[in-house]
Amino acid sequence: MNLQQQLSEDMKAAMKGKDMKTLGVIRMAIASIRNKAIELNKELEDAEVIAVIKADAKKIKDALESFVANAREDLAEAAREELVILEKYLPEQMSDKELEEKVKAKIAEMGAKTSAEAGKIVGALAKELKGLVDGSRIKEMAEKFLNG
Repeated sequence: MNLQQQLSEDMKAAMKGKDMKTLGVIRMAIASIRNKAIELNKELEDAEVIAVIKADAKKIKDALESFVANAREDLAEAAREELVILEKYLPEQMSDKELEEKVKAKIAEMGAKTSAEAGKIVGALAKELKGLVDGSRIKEMAEKFLNG
């Protein structure tokens, strides 16, 4: 079963279970996927569907940061719930320990010494680990080892 079929099945289950929160999030994801398919004028592959879901998750994360900064805990909690629902459809992220090993290895390989060289490390690892880890996590880890 591909990811779009999984979303449809989960949408039906949410309708039957009257889970309005999940239903709303899944409908948003399906609408984004349809819009992207129309934009590209083709059916999307699972990798493209994942990219669309990641973009939606990023929008929710950005909104969450804004809600927290503006002391809107009610909206922040709703955004957190939406994020949990969307993350079920994304590939599992790399653990901090695994990421730490990759970053250390890349720093040694490239001979980076200062935080000014962190961009090179992040760029190289972002390509290698695409889909497995968020770029901001790579950046944090690289800066941690190059500053410390």
